[in-house]
Amino acid sequence: MWGPGDVLKSRCPPPTPAFLGECRFWAGGAGSSTPFLPTASVGMLTRAAVRAPPLAHDWTHQTSTMDETSDEPPTSAVILDSGHFSHVIFNNVEKFYVPGGDVICQYTLTHNIVPRGKDWVGIFRVGWKTTREYYTFMWAPQPSDVHGNTAVQQQIQFKAYYLPKDDEYYQFCYIDQDGMIRGASVPFQFRAETEDDILVVTTQGEVEEIELQNKNLLKENKKLQANCASLQKQNTDLQEDLKKTQELQNVLESLRSSTEKLELELSSLKKENKHLKELNEGREAELHQFKEQIQNVTSEKERLEIKLKTTLDHVDQLQSQLLSYEKEIEDLVHSNHDKTKQCESLKEENNQLHVTITQKVKPSLNIMMLGKPGKKLCPLHKKIQSLSSSFLMKQEEEKKELKHCLEHLKGAEANLTLRLQNEQKQNSDLMKELEEQRRLFQTLQAKKEESDEENQKLRKEKDSLLRRLSHPRDVSSSVASQVQAFVPAPEDFVFGNPYHGENTWHSV
Repeated sequence: MWGPGDVLKSRCPPPTPAFLGECRFWAGGAGSSTPFLPTASVGMLTRAAVRAPPLAHDWTHQTSTMDETSDEPPTSAVILDSGHFSHVIFNNVEKFYVPGGDVICQYTLTHNIVPRGKDWVGIFRVGWKTTREYYTFMWAPQPSDVHGNTAVQQQIQFKAYYLPKDDEYYQFCYIDQDGMIRGASVPFQFRAETEDDILVVTTQGEVEEIELQNKNLLKENKKLQANCASLQKQNTDLQEDLKKTQELQNVLESLRSSTEKLELELSSLKKENKHLKELNEGREAELHQFKEQIQNVTSEKERLEIKLKTTLDHVDQLQSQLLSYEKEIEDLVHSNHDKTKQCESLKEENNQLHVTITQKVKPSLNIMMLGKPGKKLCPLHKKIQSLSSSFLMKQEEEKKELKHCLEHLKGAEANLTLRLQNEQKQNSDLMKELEEQRRLFQTLQAKKEESDEENQKLRKEKDSLLRRLSHPRDVSSSVASQVQAFVPAPEDFVFGNPYHGENTWHSV
C-alpha cells in the first residue's frame, strides 16, 4: 500500500497514452531508493495498458461552460504513439482528488517549450488516443516573464463542477497551439481516501514478502514489456498490412470506377450503335428509293429519246414535204406567170386583131348599113363576136382556175408552216423535258454517290463500334484478374482483419 506523502516518480519520460505500464515506478519517502511497485498501482497500470480505448463519441466534453473557454481548443486527430512529453513537468500530483472540490494543477515550463496564446491544459481519461478525447480543459496562462534558459512555475485551478464524477484514472496533459502533447502527468483518481490509503505498518517479513512480490512483479513487468514489444511489432506489421490493404482497396476502387466508366461508355456506344443502325436502315431505304427513281428517270429518258427521235424523223419528213410543196408552189407560180404573160400576149394580139378586123369590116359595114338599112349583121361579124366572147370566157375561166389553184397552194403552205411550227414547238418542249430529266438524273446520281459514301462511313463506324464493344469485355476481364491477384486472403492476418470486428484485450 502507499504511504502518506509518497511521491510517484518515473525513471523514464512521462507515460505515453497507449501503454503507461512500460515505465517502472518507485514509491517511497524522502531518500528512499528501494524499488517498490504497489499492488494497486500495478493493477491500475496493467488495466490502463491493455484496455481498449473507448470511442471518441463516448467521452463527455464540457468545454464551453467555463469562463475562460470561449471556443474549442486546438486538437489533432493523429494517433500519438510518442511525443515531447518532458517539455512540461507536472508537480505535486495527488494520487486521489476528493470529489466536490476544486483541483489545483501545478506544472513547470522547461526551456524546451515556448508558451503561446492557444496552449491549454486538459484532463484526459487514461487510454486516450488523440488530443480530441479530453474531458475538460483550461487555457494555459501566459507567464509574465519568459527567459530562454529558465524554468517557469505555473498553476491552474479546475472548478469542481467541471471535474469527472467517476472513479476512473485520469491525467493532466499540456497541449500546445498546434494540438501536440508537450507534457503528461501520472495517473490519478477522483474518489475519497480510505484508511488503507493513509498508513500501513508492516513487519520485516512482510516487507521481504512485499519485496519478493515486487521482484515477481518486475519479472512479470519485463515479460509484459517483451509481450508489449512483440505486440508493437505485430501492430507495425498489421499497420503495414493494413496500408497495403488500403492501397489495394484504392486500386480496387479506381478499377471499379474505371469499370463503371467503361460500362457507361459501353451503354452509350450501344445506344449510338442502335441509332446508327436505324439511321443506316433509313439511308438504305432512301437509297433504294433513289435507285427506283433513277430507274424511272432512265426509262422515261429512253422513252423521251425514242419519242424525240420519232419527232425528229417526222419533222424531217415534214421539212422535206414542205420543200417539195415550196418547189411545187414555185413551179406553179412560174407556170401562172407564164400563163399570165401568154394571156396578156393573147389579149394584146386579140386587141390587135379586133382593131384590124374592125378597121377592115367597118367601112363595109357602114356601106352595108348605109346601103341596106334595117338588115342584120353579116355572118362574119357574128362569127368574130362569138370567137372573141368565147376566147374571153375561156381566158376568164383559166384566170379563175389559176387563182383558185394559187389560193389552194397558199392555204397548203400556211397549213404546212403551222404544222412545222407546232412540230418545232413540240420538239423544243421535248428538248426542255429531256434536259430537265438529264438534270434530275445527274442530281439523283450525285445523291446516290453521297448516300453510298455515307453508307460506307456508317459501315466503318459500325465496325469500329463493334471493335470497341469487344474491347471493354477484355478490359473488364483483365481488371477482374488484377483485382483477384492483388486482394489477399483474410487468413494472412495474424490477429484477424481489423475491418471485421474489434478485438477485446484482457489483462494478463
